[in-house]
Amino acid sequence: MSQTQPSVPSEGESVVHLFLRVGPLTDRGEVLAACGAAVDRGTQVVTAAMLGHKADLCVMALSADQWDLRRLQTQLVAAGLELVDSYVSLTETSEYAQGVPEEMRRARLHPVLPPEGKPAFCFYPMSKRREVGANWFTLPYEDRKELMYEHGASGRKFAGRVQQVVTGSTGTDDFEWGVTLFCEHPDDVKDVVYTMRFDQASALYGDFGTFYVGMVADAGTVLDEIGVT
Repeated sequence: MSQTQPSVPSEGESVVHLFLRVGPLTDRGEVLAACGAAVDRGTQVVTAAMLGHKADLCVMALSADQWDLRRLQTQLVAAGLELVDSYVSLTETSEYAQGVPEEMRRARLHPVLPPEGKPAFCFYPMSKRREVGANWFTLPYEDRKELMYEHGASGRKFAGRVQQVVTGSTGTDDFEWGVTLFCEHPDDVKDVVYTMRFDQASALYGDFGTFYVGMVADAGTVLDEIGVT
């Protein structure tokens, strides 16, 4: 097999959310082996059982090399899981967070997941609008910065209850950001999203994609709960 040239961002990590459905040929051992092999390569793997009809499980993975994410995706499909949706993004620091402490910057570029004590999981993509009268990208930088500070202040009200991981996807997927929430309780998801939608940055300028909700657990527990034994 030819050697692949690493596909590595200049800073941060590559991220993929894989939404999968169990099929008649899904092999539990092969799914666990795929996740284990990814971890052995240095990839972070987060597994969550999904609620509702959209998917059975989510595998969120973070790696320096996109090829490692592709290998995980290939192996999960080969294990008999059907890939029904996905999202590709990159960890990043916000352009409105210049000058933040190095520890905070490092946490955004290299988050350690999943956080302990936060089993409730939610993922959704979002973009800023480009409509007449509500075009985010025609606002002056200082105006955008002020609106994002308001947005961030709303989010900080949920410190301790919610860990938010925002990854950039301009040019890598259909929306501009992917938002992953890890929460103590399921209603924390509802409360934080509802609260932040009243901020002007969201109320006037936010567009949202499909929401996926579930519960985080280790891969073996997730497979047990979705009937892959």
